[in-house]
Amino acid sequence: MKLYRFLTGPDDASFCHKVTAALNKGWDLYGSPTYTFNADSQIMQCGQAVVKDIEGKDYVPEMKLSEQ
Repeated sequence: MKLYRFLTGPDDASFCHKVTAALNKGWDLYGSPTYTFNADSQIMQCGQAVVKDIEGKDYVPEMKLSEQ
């Protein structure tokens, strides 16, 4: 099974830590990061897609992807 997540967060160290944690749990970067201005919060937002292959499991919509 291949899993996909899109990580988002403010343009600060917390976003980098979120991506680093995913990489250390076996997730791989997928594509380029994104960067946009959030007019409501007046801050820059980052995004990064990550993917992970899991053997021996079937996908079910109820699974928590961050725990895989």
